Amino acid sequence: MVKLTYSEKFKPNKNAVFLFSNSGELSNFLLSAEEIAYVEKKLKEDEKFILINRLSHHIFLQQIEDFESKPEGLKREKYRAVGAKISHTLTAHHYEEIWIGNHPSNLAASLYISEGVVLASYQFNKYKSDKKNNALKSILVQTEKTKKNEIEALQIQLEEVIRARNWVNEPVSHLDAIVFAKQIQSAAKDAGVSCEVLNKKQIESLKMGGLLAVNKGSKTPPTFTILEYKPAKAKNKKPLVLVGKGVVYDTGGLSLKPTAGMDTMKCDMAGAAAVAAGIFAIAKSKLPLHVVALIPATDNRPGEIAYTPGDVIHMFDGQTVEVLNTDAEGRMILADALSYAKKYEPEIVLDFATLTGAAAAAIGAYGIVCMGTASEESKTALKNAGELVHERLVEFPFWDDYSTLIKSDIADMKNIGGPVAGAITAGKFLEKFIDYPWMHFDIAGPAFISAAETYKTKGGTGVGVRLILEYAKQLCSK
Repeated sequence: MVKLTYSEKFKPNKNAVFLFSNSGELSNFLLSAEEIAYVEKKLKEDEKFILINRLSHHIFLQQIEDFESKPEGLKREKYRAVGAKISHTLTAHHYEEIWIGNHPSNLAASLYISEGVVLASYQFNKYKSDKKNNALKSILVQTEKTKKNEIEALQIQLEEVIRARNWVNEPVSHLDAIVFAKQIQSAAKDAGVSCEVLNKKQIESLKMGGLLAVNKGSKTPPTFTILEYKPAKAKNKKPLVLVGKGVVYDTGGLSLKPTAGMDTMKCDMAGAAAVAAGIFAIAKSKLPLHVVALIPATDNRPGEIAYTPGDVIHMFDGQTVEVLNTDAEGRMILADALSYAKKYEPEIVLDFATLTGAAAAAIGAYGIVCMGTASEESKTALKNAGELVHERLVEFPFWDDYSTLIKSDIADMKNIGGPVAGAITAGKFLEKFIDYPWMHFDIAGPAFISAAETYKTKGGTGVGVRLILEYAKQLCSK
């Protein structure tokens, strides 16, 4: 993990980033006359991001004249994208350190650039024999000592996004439900979060029929992990509850996926990774917020005595579900967790899940499909948080008409709704198990990507962690 620290003064002859509005500011950066002339030439050619190669190190210059006029969320994202560009050069030249300077018009800019550098530098190569690790070890951010807490806060956020990425990228051969729960438990101890892991017998005693049904095809027992962070002076009287889908691998069960749709299904626990890393980020940031995270975990396989299309399952809250597709397993385990959340009388519940291909097909990897029963005030706050971290939310309609699509002839409901509105009918299914303000986030599109995009590296993106943390900060500032 790259270490962030503060630096009050520029260190000559080091890799450095300078931000400027116009060419009149170039003389402030210890550039030679020839270098200034080169930069001015590039500016006339309408280039805004300019590299100066001094052989032993690079100087990166970014004109930010256009940045400051953008909406806050887009402005931050532009700085992160600059960080990603810088990261690619640092990687190519095996540089170990870089200094990032601020600009008077936006003192936070260096933090967003640092965010882009670190996330774009991420690698998952632990199983490669010939590891070619990125050399970058430290980023020096220009700021006063009094503001080093802002750097420390960013460090926490980045550590947890990377934790989530690592979990999502781990193959099920090394991260089954048991191992996942143990790793969460270990991380919780370090973060100061209480953790209880329910084993299969305890899950059976609670009659969590959805989780147990999905697990019937596996030799590895399920887990149900309960995380809680409750500081002494929490601002919320009722907790914020996070729920994450923890399907560590999804074959589709007896409704078997085609190979092309199965080979990346180690990512089907990205929702669980997001909520675990999210609560750890909140705790390590010492936010005065009572938060609970619930993580049902299992793999979904066609072996053993796998649950079958046509089965009727008795859920944790006593409702019955007719199973018509065993590949609609995420909603089965989430339903039990959402029912369990009632015991906390939550202020609001947010669930994160790689739930439907329909969500991914609708908006791709460019945003998160969401829907739910939360107040308009809460929805606005969540959308604002999403804009600031560029994990943008697209709210789908949630009309009661869609509930008719999951009516069953022989049970209280069925677990799929047919060929239309698949993301919404999945949400309407989950709604049957709540009695509190709630939002559902379908992260099937952005959770795992096939090619790098700016600071999002190929594979697990850690989506959801920054959204959760930003929303928590907004709750604390109310």
